[in-house]
Amino acid sequence: MNRELLMLVEAISREKNVERDVVFGAVESALAQATKKLYQGEVDIRVAIDRDSGDYDSFRRWLVVPDDAGLQNPEAEEMLMDAQDRVAGISVGEYIEEEVESLPIGRIGAMAAKQVILQKIRDAEREMLLNEFLSRGDKIFTGTVKRMDKGDIIVEAGRVEGRLRRSEMIPKENLRSGDRVRAMIMEVDATLRGAPIILSRSAPEFMVELFRNEVPEIEQGLLEIKSCARDAGSRAKIAVLSHDKRVDPIGTCVGVRGTRVNAVTNELAGERVDIVLWSEDPAQFVIGALAPANVSSIMVDEEKHAMDVVVDEENLAIAIGRGGQNVRLASELTGWKINIMDAAESAQKQADESAVSRTLFMEKLDVDDEIANILIEEGFETLEEVAYVPLQEMLEIEAFDEETVNELRSRAKNALLTQEIAREENVSKVSQDLLTLEGITPEIVDKLAQAGVHSRDDLADLAIDELTELTGQTEDEAKALIMKAREHWFTDGQE
Repeated sequence: MNRELLMLVEAISREKNVERDVVFGAVESALAQATKKLYQGEVDIRVAIDRDSGDYDSFRRWLVVPDDAGLQNPEAEEMLMDAQDRVAGISVGEYIEEEVESLPIGRIGAMAAKQVILQKIRDAEREMLLNEFLSRGDKIFTGTVKRMDKGDIIVEAGRVEGRLRRSEMIPKENLRSGDRVRAMIMEVDATLRGAPIILSRSAPEFMVELFRNEVPEIEQGLLEIKSCARDAGSRAKIAVLSHDKRVDPIGTCVGVRGTRVNAVTNELAGERVDIVLWSEDPAQFVIGALAPANVSSIMVDEEKHAMDVVVDEENLAIAIGRGGQNVRLASELTGWKINIMDAAESAQKQADESAVSRTLFMEKLDVDDEIANILIEEGFETLEEVAYVPLQEMLEIEAFDEETVNELRSRAKNALLTQEIAREENVSKVSQDLLTLEGITPEIVDKLAQAGVHSRDDLADLAIDELTELTGQTEDEAKALIMKAREHWFTDGQE
């Protein structure tokens, strides 16, 4: 029987083109599974086959666990204290082994053993094929639709399979069995049986890779795709940069008579692609990203990482796009929050902001509206700017002499000091349970304290719209913070 075992291993190894050790491991596993059935409970059995003679021994074993951990499976675990009584010097994580009678292969049943062995071989073969596929370094998976699986599509490339989930398909795209499909390899999960390669046709990375394949200049390093935003199946924007002045980035990506961009569009079920010139200047980048709309003016707010973009009436609908698509994609592409408005809305917003600054200057600097208006016209919006902008810049204001400038700066600094003292007094009233609440920042504490919200319960009592008005947070952020503040109400009640 031992000789027959060696011959069986050799035959399977040659037939399936896998290492002999893999086959031996499959046989050992089959023998161990069969031997387990002779015992009650979840015992742990190890079988070791001599690779030369074919002889094999069977062992029952117990895993050594810490004394304070307790036994999760008494049939296959031993606490350290008891284990050391049996084997001196043994440590946690090691095994105590006890040789048991080996089960003759003939008693297992030829079919059962063969099934276990062949399954192990198939698993090893699948892993080998997967590793061979991944070693090629392909980013795009090209294959044919094999079958549907719970709404997902299984794509086959040779003997390797990938899974294209419904959420990663292009909307309204109808793929049938036998269709040729290309998709981006997003991840590989070897624990998934059958199709371990997770694919996507809707990810922005897929479009980037398609352009890389169609435009040799990208691979050569002459061009670079800086970012991509997609509304899969409908519209997309990519931002490109040329590292060679002789290469036109947009024209190169479009190709002669649009051949290159059309190849990408055809692959993506007619998805329209806007190619945008990337710029280091954020404002210029946003203007390009909003094409085909023409921008009249743009205001950049670095602190909020947002831009107010003014367009005329004719361009308003184009800039926003159907369902807000154009401005949404432009925002994703550039990474900036973009607020589209017409001239009237812009003028109203500026008037509102000027009114706030005017009131601030008149109250805190104790000046009339004439001086406040001069400061606003010169671009001053905050007390910090009046107090700490370089002296020379303020001296260049024609309406102010040196004495006026120094007085304004002195009043601004005093006002800021007064505010800071008041802020510290307010914050000192804030309870520790609010200060340590998850999601609270010093800025939020500051705003809450000014509004008289000093404890966790004060915060928990607020409505979502009240908190958004106080802190400027989004509704989702405010809701999450209030729910966090209310958590102790429910846990205390349960106790």
